Amino acid sequence: MPRNTTARIDLDALRNNYRIACERAGSAKAMAVVKADGYGHGIAQVASALADVAPKYAVACIEEAFAIRAAGLVQPIVLLQGVHAEGDLAECVHNQFEPVLHSGHQLEWLEQGSAIPEFWLKVNTGMNRLGFRPADLPAVMARLEKISALGGLQGFVSHFACADDESSAMKAAQTVTFEKATAPWPSFMRSVGNSAAHFTAGQPLFDWSRPGIMLYGGSPIIGKTGPELGLEPVMTLEAPLITTRVVKAGESVGYGAGWVAQHDTRMGMVAIGYGDGYPRHAGTDTPAAIGGRRIRLIGRVSMDMLAVDLSNTPEAREGDLVELWGRTVGVDEVASCAGTISYELLTGITRRVPRISVA
Repeated sequence: MPRNTTARIDLDALRNNYRIACERAGSAKAMAVVKADGYGHGIAQVASALADVAPKYAVACIEEAFAIRAAGLVQPIVLLQGVHAEGDLAECVHNQFEPVLHSGHQLEWLEQGSAIPEFWLKVNTGMNRLGFRPADLPAVMARLEKISALGGLQGFVSHFACADDESSAMKAAQTVTFEKATAPWPSFMRSVGNSAAHFTAGQPLFDWSRPGIMLYGGSPIIGKTGPELGLEPVMTLEAPLITTRVVKAGESVGYGAGWVAQHDTRMGMVAIGYGDGYPRHAGTDTPAAIGGRRIRLIGRVSMDMLAVDLSNTPEAREGDLVELWGRTVGVDEVASCAGTISYELLTGITRRVPRISVA
């Protein structure tokens, strides 16, 4: 029998979170961002669960788009990183992929090839990762017009650098830059809104928003959790207690002997560790739960196991399931304890943890 360590995926919660994204997008349409294997939830099952409501998907790269097509789904798919080879443009035409073009060499591939897919242009408004500077857009548009490619251009996209920080003025500044840069071409669509932008009062989302982490119940806003924003957790990460014991006062638990019992303490070992993607830096006092009752981690997380204090659950026995995150313990809470963000935790769950969908 396999160990009972699983990630349960609540597809109803996923659909509810997408509905919230659509409501908050207002007049904009919401393309469902399912990159990074559906943020660790399984790209095929996530995309399939949204197939009847999402008019468009967004992924990072073409191999993720092929995984969606392999699941039998036909919606257009935006490739946020564009294409990585000239030959991929023909694949985009054939498969209804919409690459985001962000650099001169990608324009050269478009000019040299015979296949012109529907595509988007990335505008660098201050993130300074990918995209054309606003001052370069007129020349870029002239090149596209010369090869009769404007008919394939869907519109312009940009990305916020500080969308998660409600105190930052950079999002507003980038929005102004984006509006001014794209104003000469009002007939094309525009897209800037990531998950955090959906929760920013007065933030224009233009024609298409791009909800990502919010679809999975994680918070896109610093200092707030997903449930505080009205989002439902989609993944519940669970693992069984495989043994319990009483640690005597003065005894330690785990590598480094970093946690020492101040008094006799009943503890348990849970069959999950950083080899499964649980964060190694989640230390003592990181919350977990058994039967809806919160408990805490003690000592260091090992590759395949971690220890929990069972003082609050004296009835807990071997085989009981421990919730590492889900509805009782939010993934944002665990991320905060581990010094990271929910995005990393959700996408970091390894392949040896089966994803089991429930609806």
